[in-house]
Amino acid sequence: MIERIQKIIASRGVTSRRKAEEMIAAGRVTCNGRVCLLGESADPDIDRILLDGKPIPSGGEHTYIMLHKPRGYVTTLSDEKGRRNVAQLVSECGTRVYPVGRLDMDSEGLLLLTNDGDFANRLMHPKHEVNKTYRVIVTGFTPEALDRLSQPITLDGYTIAKPSVRLIRSDADGSAELEVVIHEGRNRQVRRMCDMAGMSVTRLVRIAEGPLLLGSLPMGKWRKLTPQEVQQLLDET
Repeated sequence: MIERIQKIIASRGVTSRRKAEEMIAAGRVTCNGRVCLLGESADPDIDRILLDGKPIPSGGEHTYIMLHKPRGYVTTLSDEKGRRNVAQLVSECGTRVYPVGRLDMDSEGLLLLTNDGDFANRLMHPKHEVNKTYRVIVTGFTPEALDRLSQPITLDGYTIAKPSVRLIRSDADGSAELEVVIHEGRNRQVRRMCDMAGMSVTRLVRIAEGPLLLGSLPMGKWRKLTPQEVQQLLDET
């Protein structure tokens, strides 16, 4: 079947469609010996598509994983600084998978990984991003800070959607536990939102993405999603 080459690359689990477009624009992709142009199409069953001179992976079964990411791991497949990365935690899953979105090094919780580029692109696309739910421990809590946190703010020139914020508990020393639901996935978004509201995050755990719950999955462990869970996530996009 003829498809856009960036879509073919993404569907083979090489990278996201956006990154595939960048690879094509950089002249790193060839089809039948000719450098591809952005927007070109091909038939992966007939045409020979190479990335950096090597064939892209053949089509196969897609893998979808939920990882309970611990603090101290970066959400990359390798790190130039030698820090621990999430690829090390899922190395026994049987295939090379890629993180869907980000979860910063100091944060914990639910992280999706897959070799299905189309699936990842749908979940990460700004128009389709699903809600993400976090359990957040903060210091500097006040009712006024909670009200500020509940309002739309501008990050990186972009006004985020109004978050859903629920107070779980607060203590006399100014510490508190909150549940925060956001739609976007901007860099360190919840931490920056709390900073702008006058609170400091001491612990941040993602407990849900769309209808998918972290549940009792132990920290540092992973499991494959069921077909029903994959479909539920797609239904959210």
